[in-house]
Amino acid sequence: MTQTSRAVRIHAHGGPEQLVVENVEVGDPGPGEVRIRHHAVGLNFIDVYQRTGLYPNAMPLSLGMEGAGVIEAVGAGVTHLKAGDRAAYAANPPGSYCDVRVMPAMNVCQLPDAIDFETGAAMMLKGLTAQYLLKRCPPVEGLNAGDFVLFHAAAGGVGLIACQWAKALGLRLIGTAGSDEKCALAKAHGAEFTINYRQEDFAARVKEITGGNGVKVVYDSVGKDTFDKSLDCLMPFGLMVSFGNASGPVPPFAPGILGAKGSLYVTRQTLFSHITSRERTQAMADDLFAVVEVGQVKIRIDQRFALTEVQQAHRSLEARATTGCTVLLP
Repeated sequence: MTQTSRAVRIHAHGGPEQLVVENVEVGDPGPGEVRIRHHAVGLNFIDVYQRTGLYPNAMPLSLGMEGAGVIEAVGAGVTHLKAGDRAAYAANPPGSYCDVRVMPAMNVCQLPDAIDFETGAAMMLKGLTAQYLLKRCPPVEGLNAGDFVLFHAAAGGVGLIACQWAKALGLRLIGTAGSDEKCALAKAHGAEFTINYRQEDFAARVKEITGGNGVKVVYDSVGKDTFDKSLDCLMPFGLMVSFGNASGPVPPFAPGILGAKGSLYVTRQTLFSHITSRERTQAMADDLFAVVEVGQVKIRIDQRFALTEVQQAHRSLEARATTGCTVLLP
């Protein structure tokens, strides 16, 4: 059966004006695929990177990496889902900015009844990212309750989840943000200390907070603007986890500086290296669902846009005018 769906696509890299809503045909799922009708779709900075060409893709490109809705049909070999199931995902290939799509089933998970569709759409990519950052990227000397960590963009979608989850794990999270209001938001969600990086030297403040010792881990999705000073925040053998480029990509650097600053470690992470199997995806999702269901992590959705308002949604995200999570509603 073939049906028509609205889908947001780009035909060339560029600004938000490249985002157009078009009608596309959607057929039946093939082997290992599902067809899902979205109730809500998540907005993420990776969508901006793909739109601008920082992460290039073939054209035309359908955008969007996470969503939640109801399974309409499953293809051969799909056993963990069936028609009528509530489901949510963070997955490649992109294409979630639409009413309905056919996609690989591997990263699609059943959504617990206690979690609504908007929350499911907002939490998957950002929540699974927080899960691997806190649970699967440990520094060489381990990460234990009482340890200091630094999290940039702490009032963003990933940041607010990480603040809460870190507190539940007993970590002492220092969060940075670009305004006093965003700092207050991060603190309300579990950050023990916050730093307005527009008003304070965050590296100096981190050293002050930690008694000159520094932090075990820095989690950085900002990129170019924060990378160099973040290295100065680390204690010897500390770990710099780069997982985004909101201010632009990190320029090349000489590895010798890592030795001079305390034999540091640096890693560039992406969620899609972690969710490479059905079993691994489900285990990470189960961990996320558990902390959300018991209330240790609350998913804050501060912006909602209609699918047709996608250009404005991208402008708000790029202007750092958003807090928490943003969803598009088909």
